[in-house]
Amino acid sequence: MDEYRIVVIGVGNEYRHDDGVAVAVLAELAAEGLATDRLTLCDGEPTRLMELWEGADLAVVVDAVHSHPGEPGRIHQVTVDADHLLADPLADDDAAVGTHGLGLGHAVALAAALAKLPRELLIVAVEGADFSIGEGLSPAVADAVPRAVAEVRRAVDERQADAPGQ
Repeated sequence: MDEYRIVVIGVGNEYRHDDGVAVAVLAELAAEGLATDRLTLCDGEPTRLMELWEGADLAVVVDAVHSHPGEPGRIHQVTVDADHLLADPLADDDAAVGTHGLGLGHAVALAAALAKLPRELLIVAVEGADFSIGEGLSPAVADAVPRAVAEVRRAVDERQADAPGQ
């Protein structure tokens, strides 16, 4: 039987303050030695995301989100599959959610249309406060990094424990 394949993808830009939260989360996961098949950063371009999660049993995507009104540092988890997609990525207000050009919603919708979703897609999203140009996370988002790391680690550990052949 094939091995259970897990990928963790961070979407963001460390030169846009809180948009770099995924960079910080993945750096911590790498330092802890998280056991996955792939731990990588991505700019969020939909076809690149699909390439990275192709064939995965579990893909965890870590990203920053805008939320108005919001609570910077609050963490959201969303499990997505072909039957439970994100809100309509073509809706007028979608730009208020993502921090990248097309956004994760577009990637998920495209992947679903092309039957390219991973078996399970978990999104760990951290609400940001400052997406202006510059380095460093706002205090609330920096404080959320250990919690986001713990959420990703918990999801990976649970799936690995439940994986066939374990």
